[in-house]
Amino acid sequence: MALCTAARTTMNRRFEFRPPSALVTIVTLLLGLVPAPMLSQQAVQAPTGTTRTMPPAPPSLPISYGDLIQVTVFDSPELSGDLRVNSKGEVVLPVGGAVKVKGLTAAEAGAAIAAQLKESGIVLEPHVTVLILEYQTQGVTVTGEVKSPGVYPLLANRTVLDMIAMAGGLNENAGKVAAVFHRDNPSDVRQVRLNVSTQTPESATEGSIEVLPGDTISISRSGVIYVLGDVGRPGGFLVEHNDRLSILQALALAQGVNQTAQFSGTRLMRKTDSGRIEIELDLKKVLNGDRSDFLMADGDILYVPISNKKVYSLRALEAAISVGTGIAIYRH
Repeated sequence: MALCTAARTTMNRRFEFRPPSALVTIVTLLLGLVPAPMLSQQAVQAPTGTTRTMPPAPPSLPISYGDLIQVTVFDSPELSGDLRVNSKGEVVLPVGGAVKVKGLTAAEAGAAIAAQLKESGIVLEPHVTVLILEYQTQGVTVTGEVKSPGVYPLLANRTVLDMIAMAGGLNENAGKVAAVFHRDNPSDVRQVRLNVSTQTPESATEGSIEVLPGDTISISRSGVIYVLGDVGRPGGFLVEHNDRLSILQALALAQGVNQTAQFSGTRLMRKTDSGRIEIELDLKKVLNGDRSDFLMADGDILYVPISNKKVYSLRALEAAISVGTGIAIYRH
């Protein structure tokens, strides 16, 4: 018995790890030079000394009806494959039966499938990964004044401008306002003002607007103003991205007024909730700067009448010019 105990003691000493004393001394000196609080402080601070804030991770989208998922069981290709979620919210495994995955994330679905395989006795320690290939009902609908309206998948944390870019961007008739309708709360309509010059969305309400699966983004149409009467090119003009135009700017789009226009009889017609109103303007004072310029709204009509006196005077002048030209030619 004493011999066995001595042999066992000798064997334990033989397999006992004893680091060299020199290495222990060096490690001790290095750890003594760098205190623990300093190490933790360097781990959370940037090289400039400012605290580095990590961006939030995008939320994981739950699996829903009709989604296509890819199930991969480690070292078991016969148990792996692409599976479609049925109307019951389940996927039917090649071996192991049906597993409820509706409402679960990809990681949670992998854990549920692994538990099913283990409980069925098919795999002792299964390692399952799930990848969502297609979202059938998790898309975002983009409608209105975009180049390619439709339903687009929401596979990550996206902004309103990201979804508009996926729809081909704004067309020439687009306005500056995008309305976001949430599927879970249709009465909660949020307005997002699109700043086209800087390509960044500025929310018209407090806080940022989060785009959720099933949301609808509707892009408004630009306003239209009308310039009629004795102008160079009468007609309707789109107000690009809902910018307010003044009367002088509208006249510039209509190539200005003609020589026979009557400035004092200019009228601005505007539609209000109580009905259409007319505002009489003295266009000559506006042109001279004696009166402030009006801002036109969507649907406004600017009418510049023709002056009969100027027409008669212009015709008489044209007749005199033609007679004078004929006499000159005759004499020549």
